[in-house]
Amino acid sequence: MAGSTQVRLRRVYDAASSEDGKRILVDRVWPRGLSKDKARLDEWEKDVAPSTELRKWYGHDVDKFEEFTDRYDAELRDPDRAAALDRLRDLAAHGTITLLTATKDIDHSQAAVLAGRLRASG
Repeated sequence: MAGSTQVRLRRVYDAASSEDGKRILVDRVWPRGLSKDKARLDEWEKDVAPSTELRKWYGHDVDKFEEFTDRYDAELRDPDRAAALDRLRDLAAHGTITLLTATKDIDHSQAAVLAGRLRASG
């Protein structure tokens, strides 16, 4: 189906699925206790992840998610992060991608923010 953007979200610790398409880790740091073999990644796009400062400020506090999203959107305008986001857009334009994160609450994560941006531009 040309022009359809399929962007999925999953925890990197979950077993890979045949429906995942390209599996892309979008965390800045490697997930604790997970071997590269077991992760079954196609890409690790750490340049699109939030800065360490923003990640630490947010601390996965759901009450801060709206402000986190605003601050993260501002960071995504940085040339390196914008280029990484464009790479994700290109991958999504050519088939299903699954954004992976180690975060327990994926609905309030950078992966959720990225998925929303990719779906909106697809």
